[in-house]
Amino acid sequence: MDPKRALWLALQGLAVVVFLALLLGQVLGQPILLSYVTTDSMEPALSPGDGFVAVPPAIAGDVGPGDVIVYEAEQIEGGGLTTHRVVEETERGYVTRGDANPFTDQDSGEPPVQDTTVVAVAWQPTGSVLAIPGLGTAVEWIQSTLESIQRTVAGLLGTDAVLGVQGLGYLVFAVTIVLYVLIGMFDDGKHRSRSRGRDDGTNAHLVAVALALVVVLAASAAMLVPAGSQEYGIVSAEFDSDNPTTIRQDSSGTLPYGIDNNGFVPTIVVLEPGGEDVAVNQSQTVVPARGTANATVTVTMPPETGLYRYYVTEHRYLRVLPTGLLLALHDIHPWLPLLAVNLVVGLPFYAAARLFLGTGRIRTRSRSTRRSGRLVPWR
Repeated sequence: MDPKRALWLALQGLAVVVFLALLLGQVLGQPILLSYVTTDSMEPALSPGDGFVAVPPAIAGDVGPGDVIVYEAEQIEGGGLTTHRVVEETERGYVTRGDANPFTDQDSGEPPVQDTTVVAVAWQPTGSVLAIPGLGTAVEWIQSTLESIQRTVAGLLGTDAVLGVQGLGYLVFAVTIVLYVLIGMFDDGKHRSRSRGRDDGTNAHLVAVALALVVVLAASAAMLVPAGSQEYGIVSAEFDSDNPTTIRQDSSGTLPYGIDNNGFVPTIVVLEPGGEDVAVNQSQTVVPARGTANATVTVTMPPETGLYRYYVTEHRYLRVLPTGLLLALHDIHPWLPLLAVNLVVGLPFYAAARLFLGTGRIRTRSRSTRRSGRLVPWR
């Protein structure tokens, strides 16, 4: 292959990956591969609108002082994702601060950051964050465009079913099917180039990969959006209380944990306690399509009084493989069932697309073609 064409294809592939990462990040509400900042609290490392490579904690390894992390804040700026640097590690959690701030987040009332609330670590290849100028503007444009499209479609159809994250998943799937059909209409199987020396047209392999990635994106959103960490703020008190979030010191109490499945595919849910003082009954369950399930969380309070925070991490996997297999893969690593489900969903769609589109290059129909300097009718 011509080196220039190879480079062009590589750039196209990178652009697709970046776009899907930004789109998936907006769907999930957390950084996927890329993230950005909107304030000046991290200057000069990151200015407002600058992006950076967001490495998942499982890949980044142990977090320590000097690392720039993205975590779920509870207090500062009303809560939500915050990108600040770890300045100290204590027994209660991480102490964080924006580089431009004169005080730590914990001085502002934010609890120490726990590992369960860290969603990404900024990549620092040379000891400092690799900034990507203008990435935030692109992400916000994508977000506003998606919301505008959803509102328009909702108005045309007269339903709110296409709004929100789940509605976006429906739209993504619908657009995929439409593209699938339209590409097949343009390519009737007779006008494909079988010569390697011609570069015009669209590579059928790349089109099939792009369509499969869109389906994988929808499946990933269905598994990752409802999952995550559930936090319980429990008061250790000197007295008994009817309030489930107030428990007598040095004793245990239970809290309900409801699980909803609003999708059309049965889902396997795995609940993991976030510490030795937390236990979950019915930690593994299959929730039917459009159904619900219930579990309970038991927390053990320390002898000291005060407010304590406990966590339960929820993992979800579409039941497109045997339950035992998905649970066995989860025991090895929580990401393995996600990968397996995406392969089961994506590979058949890719194979079907290749059979539908054929090999070679896809080209639109034309009534004429130019040969030897003359315009010759298409036959």
